[in-house]
Amino acid sequence: MPDYRIVNLARTLVDYSTRIKAGDQVFIMAAPVAAPLVQELYKLTIQRGAHPLVLADLPGLNAIFFEHAHEEQLRYVSPVLQQIIETFDVRISVRADTNTRELSGIDPARQAVRAQAMRPLMKTAMERGASGALRWNVVMFPTDAYAQDADMSLADFEDFVYSACLCDQPDPVASWQQVEARQQILVDWLKGKREAHLVGPDTDLTVGIAGRTFINSSATHNMPSGEIFTGPEETKVNGHVRFSFPAVTHGREVTDVRLWFEDGVVVKWSAAKNEEFLTQMLNADAGARRLGEFAFGTNFGIQRFIKSILFDEKIGGTVHLALGNGYPETGSINQSAIHWDMICDLRQGGQVTVDGEVFMKDGKYLLWA
Repeated sequence: MPDYRIVNLARTLVDYSTRIKAGDQVFIMAAPVAAPLVQELYKLTIQRGAHPLVLADLPGLNAIFFEHAHEEQLRYVSPVLQQIIETFDVRISVRADTNTRELSGIDPARQAVRAQAMRPLMKTAMERGASGALRWNVVMFPTDAYAQDADMSLADFEDFVYSACLCDQPDPVASWQQVEARQQILVDWLKGKREAHLVGPDTDLTVGIAGRTFINSSATHNMPSGEIFTGPEETKVNGHVRFSFPAVTHGREVTDVRLWFEDGVVVKWSAAKNEEFLTQMLNADAGARRLGEFAFGTNFGIQRFIKSILFDEKIGGTVHLALGNGYPETGSINQSAIHWDMICDLRQGGQVTVDGEVFMKDGKYLLWA
């Protein structure tokens, strides 16, 4: 018998997060280690009358590709993947890495070329997601690699993951609906506001939000969730920010990232580790130096950093900013080959004011006080 929490997670993903129904074309991507979750997803998808397609993401293939691919291969986009992104109704991506650092030795310039080649597909996926034509979700299956990154045993990490996903609750869907209702209080208050001002350790940043829409994220696209986000005005970000936690992406850990903005553009940057990779990503294209996302973490069930952005960006009392591509449903028009989230912890001595009113202080939302 599978872990009841895996069963709960699969049911939540199928019936709540992506609302799979008869006739839907459903794409599931996962590594073999995630078989217990994939099997439950597959069974439920079949039971709902949909048409699942499962592709295995074998460990080590990405490293082989980036090490050996020629320029033409780096730029090649599979027509099969293109058809999936353009025509399927549902996409569920199960993250289940067995080595979170397998790309650490890859030339970042090669990764940037690949990201540029995949940019049109990212644009299509975001546009279809914004219109509702593509229902998607990204979820983690606990592995030893993730547990090691988090400095936890696998058993403890499994408890952490399933608790954060609310899949240890008797009715996970009802629990996520309660999260949505609570977050809506913040979203309603932010409607019509013009500017947010972040102040914290080595941080003093203003972010224009006039005319932009905050999205209430409650596990319909990310599992777990617990955030509200928008796309900031592309030319209205000014000041400097220091990101409290390492920015982990593409198999690399970039630490102590600091960015300086003028009229929406990153004009100066530094990092204590892997600064060259940061530079490569910022130079990916013009949109990479602007923000595509500005968000508040609201999941106070997540209080520790585990080096997985899927969880870390939701930490209650933090703010995260994403360089690069924005979500069209927020009003963002920024386009880029990258979307890179970085987290600023405001739980100790930080404050966010919105149009001059205190919105969050020391990581606590005043509307929830």
